[in-house]
Amino acid sequence: MIEKPYGTAAAVQHASPRDWPPDSRLNPGPERAFRAICALALVLPLLLLATLLGRALQEGWPRLSMEFITAYPSRVPANAGILPALVGSAFLMGLTAVMAIPLGVGAAIYLEEYAGSSRLTGLIEVSISNLAGVPSIIYGLLGLELFVRAMAFGRSLLAGAATLALLLLPMVILAAREALRTVPHSMREACFALGADRWQTVRRVVLPMSLPGILTGIILALARAIGETAPLITIGALTYVPFLPDSVHSPFTALPIQIFNWISRPQAGFRVNAAAGIIVLLAIMLLMNGAAIWLRVRFERKLSS
Repeated sequence: MIEKPYGTAAAVQHASPRDWPPDSRLNPGPERAFRAICALALVLPLLLLATLLGRALQEGWPRLSMEFITAYPSRVPANAGILPALVGSAFLMGLTAVMAIPLGVGAAIYLEEYAGSSRLTGLIEVSISNLAGVPSIIYGLLGLELFVRAMAFGRSLLAGAATLALLLLPMVILAAREALRTVPHSMREACFALGADRWQTVRRVVLPMSLPGILTGIILALARAIGETAPLITIGALTYVPFLPDSVHSPFTALPIQIFNWISRPQAGFRVNAAAGIIVLLAIMLLMNGAAIWLRVRFERKLSS
């Protein structure tokens, strides 16, 4: 019986691992070590996150009450609340969404549906991808110079919302473009074959089919923005606001700013207030992420039915 030499296509195709020469067998040691490193890289951040969440819940849960949510800030920890910060965050997210969503979705539609392949388009795409990874404090410095000083918005809700809109714009564009790419080109070609122009195709076919992904990306971007502190501190958001904002030009504070202010105080009562504020902020972010998942599933079922 003639043995087939190792290395031939037939031998490699039909031979089992037991027939391989000793030198070619896989060594389980490095593979096990790699799996252990990957498991450790997963478990350690989860343990750290669980520890931080557990400590925040332990310290802040007894402080949570309707009085804490509806009260104004105070120099006495037991009387302090988060109402101006909560309302300021809500107004801030509303203005940010009004600014960032139309510009971001419109830019994504233009780049995907109208702009051709050119050096300028490539430069714009690279710039958007790079801007999505820029640290948020850089946007704060840009907002301080552009909106607060050059455009004379001052330390107002409008300046804060415009700064956060700049921060969210690259993320909204990238999320919307990825959602638009999920629509098959055959759907566009079918619309063109029926006599529809490009705008009719985008408005009646492409946008409805990509809406779940666009909404998910927008909500997740807003969930990130609601926890941003560095840009708001840079543009000069107030840390102590005993009143509610009544216009877009009013001074404001936000929930992350209020938490930062409390955690920097030496009194133990303010640290308890900060832990309770962290719980409220985490609850809002979880609700926004849950809403993103729910909307995506609902629209996908609606489109598939």
